Amino acid sequence: MSFAKRFVPRRAFPRLLFAWLVMLFALFHARPAAAHKPSDAYLSLTVGVDGIAGGASLVHVRWDVALRDLADATELDADENGEVTWLEVRSHAPAIAAKLVPELHLAADGAACVPKAADGAFEPKIASHTDGAYLVWEGDYVCASAPAKLSVNYTLFFARDPQHRGVVKVVGPAATHTFVLSKDDHVRDVVLDESGASLRAFASMVKTGLAHIAEGTDHLAFLFALLFPAVLVRKEKTWEPAPAWKPVVLDVLRVVTAFTLAHSLTLTLSALGWVRLPSRLVESVIAASVVLAASNNVRPWFRDGRWTMAFALGLMHGFGFSATLEDLELSRGTFAASLLGFNVGVELGQLAVVLVFLPLAFAARKTAAYRRGVLFGGSLVILAIAVVWLVERAFVVRILPV
Repeated sequence: MSFAKRFVPRRAFPRLLFAWLVMLFALFHARPAAAHKPSDAYLSLTVGVDGIAGGASLVHVRWDVALRDLADATELDADENGEVTWLEVRSHAPAIAAKLVPELHLAADGAACVPKAADGAFEPKIASHTDGAYLVWEGDYVCASAPAKLSVNYTLFFARDPQHRGVVKVVGPAATHTFVLSKDDHVRDVVLDESGASLRAFASMVKTGLAHIAEGTDHLAFLFALLFPAVLVRKEKTWEPAPAWKPVVLDVLRVVTAFTLAHSLTLTLSALGWVRLPSRLVESVIAASVVLAASNNVRPWFRDGRWTMAFALGLMHGFGFSATLEDLELSRGTFAASLLGFNVGVELGQLAVVLVFLPLAFAARKTAAYRRGVLFGGSLVILAIAVVWLVERAFVVRILPV
């Protein structure tokens, strides 16, 4: 029995290929185009006894929230002119505080911590992150005792933006813990002792890396654009089915390994702070890389050595991945474990995509439906959406304080 028949009956190919195209279009159409890096907010929680009567403990909270997200979720841009001024920020400070505080719940060893009443009005500040201006809110939560375990429940913006993330740093008396919270994973229990901190950081960032691939539409689009022609061979002006399974696997290994090495290199350099590039430039070039990869399938301009293209374009994707880590301000004790864990998570996510897609593509490679529908049609879908991303990321005016 042939490899194709073993996986998929021939009569099922048209329905299978049509389903692939529908899922592909839905995947890239249903998600926001994201003219900037995904919506993130940054939480820094410092735990420590502060001389409060009865042995109570304070958790100091610093919360950095993107002005663009606040403008979308509130009436911060009062005159709706696309810009947020300092006067608008100050005038909406009470409403902003009222929006933020109910979205964060802390508990010390199971007992709820209570937000401490401010002595005066919330005085806003502005901080700069890799993707623009953020408003800073600071306050304290009072816990009944110094916690051995701190529970963090974060729900900001999830109702209106399922892709939003809370990037959290918990500074305990013995160790610093970093992790990312999402709509489907918005509660985390943090053991504050030092033992196992690096292992927990590794496990947490593996999960973050996996989520980054699952939610990173542009990275998935780039990966699919590289995988579509993997089961075919270009001869003269036509695509023909690859003759055997082994050359296909070796080609995919070269392409994926080149992409992995490239983005691992720039991810590490950027996370260490040795090389930094503007977020707008990085996101625009990533969109351009998707355009190039997809257009190469429609009208080949890079016929041989696709792994070299994957390496060259993967360098910029590494800077895109690093945006998740830069603002974490990882501690020296857990930096290596966090960086390795994130990289492992990204690779596991990519490997899962390859393992699902490649056998099905190889089974369908001899059909005209694959060459015309998946390779040509699917690449056109990716190309069209990537052009929109490129235009948005390169030319859209962002919301910035004046």
